[in-house]
Amino acid sequence: MTKFETYQSTLGRINYVLFLIAVASLPFPQIVERYALVAWLIGWVLELRWLKVKDYQLSVSNLQLSCPLLLFGIWYVWRALSGLWSPDQHAWSFMMERYLMFGLLVPVAIYGVNECYDWRMIGKVLVISCAAAVPFYILLMTALYYHPEWAFAMGYKEWIGEGLNWWDCFVVNSSFIKHRLFLCTIEIIAAVVATQIWQGKPHIWLPIVLTMLSLIVFTGSRQSILTLVAVIIIYAIIHIKGRYRWLYGAGIVITGLCIGIAILFMHPRMRAMLADGIALEQLQVHEPRVGIWNIALSSPKDYVWFGLGGGQSHEYMMAKYDEYQMGYFKYKQYHVHNQYLEEWIELGIFGVIFFVIAWISIIYCSRGIGRQTAIYFVTICMLCMLTDCLWGKFDGIAIWAVLMLYIYLQSRADHLEQSRDNIASQQESIS
Repeated sequence: MTKFETYQSTLGRINYVLFLIAVASLPFPQIVERYALVAWLIGWVLELRWLKVKDYQLSVSNLQLSCPLLLFGIWYVWRALSGLWSPDQHAWSFMMERYLMFGLLVPVAIYGVNECYDWRMIGKVLVISCAAAVPFYILLMTALYYHPEWAFAMGYKEWIGEGLNWWDCFVVNSSFIKHRLFLCTIEIIAAVVATQIWQGKPHIWLPIVLTMLSLIVFTGSRQSILTLVAVIIIYAIIHIKGRYRWLYGAGIVITGLCIGIAILFMHPRMRAMLADGIALEQLQVHEPRVGIWNIALSSPKDYVWFGLGGGQSHEYMMAKYDEYQMGYFKYKQYHVHNQYLEEWIELGIFGVIFFVIAWISIIYCSRGIGRQTAIYFVTICMLCMLTDCLWGKFDGIAIWAVLMLYIYLQSRADHLEQSRDNIASQQESIS
């Protein structure tokens, strides 16, 4: 082994460990995962995989697996070009910095990762980390429930606990340490991964999954509860066998929706909303998203075809709040709370279409168990993007980056196994 090969082998193992650290950090505060992912990317560059022409040729022949990452890279370039007509260059540059991960992963898509990467080990690290996050958040929020002064000492200025029971307090304050949308999203994904890692061993994965799902109920995230119901329905339909699978599937859909709606109506905000009525004015009080969407869609002619440019949706909404005299919304700095609507405002209708195509390509370009993971991942994310901007914080970008590579590794493993089977069958036919 030459000195270069020794160097590359050592850096390859370090790079893999850095990626595992990034995976383990996903359910915890975003500052950890930010540095972990940056360190991983630096390690990948220092590994010098892009100097190995042979690996490059292999990845080009397997371009289908890398296609989704490349499409998101094109989407990032499109956003970069939108700076030509963006009126606020500062907002555009801030957006480009926050979304930089989409561009940096393009060379990873082209040149691939080293042979140390094992999707099963990565999945186990994710599951263990997400399982450990459950007692962490429950114990932390319980401590803050009994000692709310600790929250203020930690710099949290809006702790609400007086007159609330423990669960309602958890619901109201669950985004204190980590935004519950991202926490619940990674917990749901980890639950799916657990069923894949220990497939056929429900005595192992079922207790872990139930533990993770309990955290989702505790947070009270309505979006996440409905998304969880959708994932359970998909899981049941995929795994139902037999002649009457669609009949059983329909029953599971109805049952799942009933359970999801029942849990939803236990939510404190839903109870308050029903008590006050569902007129538009009251909905805007209890559910600000309704008012935000109503304002954002009031003048689609402003952005319908080509958009206002990358990073401009926030400033556009601030101006709209002034126009509609929604001072509280402006004070709270509410963003548009819908990723598709944000894409429409910033990149126009063609940008939205390309954005959706990029997401659908994750399913189309995956193989084997990777395609199954992609179905869950795309379903979860596309539902979450209906009520929030998944990439409003780095948490969502980190989840996307890790899961994209995880699906790629699963698909690559399936592709290599099929290639070995084909070679073996050809050799048998020749002999």
